[in-house]
Amino acid sequence: MLETAKGRKGVVTSPHRLATQAGLEVLKEGGTAVEAAVATAAALVVLYPHMNSLGGDGFWLISEPGKPPHGVESCGRAGSAATLDLYRGQGLSAVPRRGPLAANTVAGVVSGWQTALTVVPDRRLPLKRLLAPAIAMAEEGVPTAGHLSAALTEHRDNFSRQPGFAEAFLNDPDVLHQPRLAATLRRLSEAGLDDFYRGDVGRAVAADLEALGAPVSLADIEAHKAIRVRPLELRTGGDSLVNLPPPTQGFASLLILGLFDRLGVRTAEGFEHIHGLIEATKLAFIIRDRHIGDPDHSDFDPQAALNNDALLDHMARAINPERALQWPLRAPGGDTVWFGAMDEAGRAASVIQSIFEPFGSGVVLPQTGVLWQNRGTSFQLNEAGWNALRPGRRPFHTLNPALAQLRDGRLMAYGTMGGNGQPQTQGAVFTRYARFGQDLQASISAPRWRLDTDSLKIESRVPESVLAALAAAGHQIELAPPMTSMMGHAGALVRLPDGGFEGATDPRSDGAALAY
Repeated sequence: MLETAKGRKGVVTSPHRLATQAGLEVLKEGGTAVEAAVATAAALVVLYPHMNSLGGDGFWLISEPGKPPHGVESCGRAGSAATLDLYRGQGLSAVPRRGPLAANTVAGVVSGWQTALTVVPDRRLPLKRLLAPAIAMAEEGVPTAGHLSAALTEHRDNFSRQPGFAEAFLNDPDVLHQPRLAATLRRLSEAGLDDFYRGDVGRAVAADLEALGAPVSLADIEAHKAIRVRPLELRTGGDSLVNLPPPTQGFASLLILGLFDRLGVRTAEGFEHIHGLIEATKLAFIIRDRHIGDPDHSDFDPQAALNNDALLDHMARAINPERALQWPLRAPGGDTVWFGAMDEAGRAASVIQSIFEPFGSGVVLPQTGVLWQNRGTSFQLNEAGWNALRPGRRPFHTLNPALAQLRDGRLMAYGTMGGNGQPQTQGAVFTRYARFGQDLQASISAPRWRLDTDSLKIESRVPESVLAALAAAGHQIELAPPMTSMMGHAGALVRLPDGGFEGATDPRSDGAALAY
């Protein structure tokens, strides 16, 4: 049984134990939370390729004592050749989910590492040290983790014919060797992270994408930079909750909690708790799906909406405490890693990386060993409207890491993978811990649910009496296994007012929370 990790010097959590260990060793050598998070991020690229890669996107929230939180948006835009004519000319009515035409956006992950390392100027360790564990694991090989093995078994037929995939991932079912990726990481450690965009690695990536027929050019890659963004903030229940602005769904995660706090729920895990969060999710998703996307193509002000108490009061009053709102919903997928680190100086990093769906596009670039994402499959092949495909446009992102400064002085960093389930799991974890006083690990391990399409998927460990009450209220229940990755791989870290740390990881993953 997992227990909450506790320490006085620092703490790291991630969905793979070896990645957590890589980050913790950085803290032990005097590195900052951001440096530990970069080491963890690089290790996860190697260890969990079904969920993230150098060819994916990422988002960061960074907290420093006495300063406003920092946001880093490292998501790529659609390539200059990703036009409606390209797809329609091949008789397509949607962006394909696999193959070179799915690899239609620039990858932002590496730029996120680069920018995050400039946010906290107190650099302690060289880049070579931060990337060394990932390089060694990619070069020497590591045992294939349980969830990766299951994903390879499930998706083998979908990807075995995609360029480079079989060579990268299907040769040995027990040990994961990625020598080309190791060489790429080593080059970045020596030449600097900018080399991924404006150096030898960038040129090799662009040449491979062009040769395979992907609509992303060298000019697109060279033009990319991560950007610093002002996080969204919700003040509720005396706490300050922070998440990221569009194109992420961070607004929805915050809105759910703002609405839930207005419902007056007193106890955890019962009908009122679960029903209240589900109904708040429905209202938040209605607004999300109407307004959230590339902010360059929207005049919606999410911060103004979160500041509007009258609006939130009105929305909360629309929640029926006894009946479920009828629910059609499109369900964006997502395979993602959330991880976090906190250091002795009180700094915290809450980070998420993703390639969208399992193994992304399935395309592994031959020169660099980089697996490319398929985030751009969420684009609609329409002339205009929500998330319509345009060269240079940012796709809608489900990714959204979270931070919370609680009224009693605790700092909480938390998040999860799970696409559409991310705001829902954030709501469950936060309310259990911060509103109902559950242990940090228990708040993650407890049964979870996920509203998708027209059904409510819920782990079968939920008491029968609660399931019956939810069904009676009109929720279309679909029982899920008692502990399933369908509910995401969550994690959380807390810095206590006395300077101690707590960390928790999800038993649904291969992860660990480690402190010292």
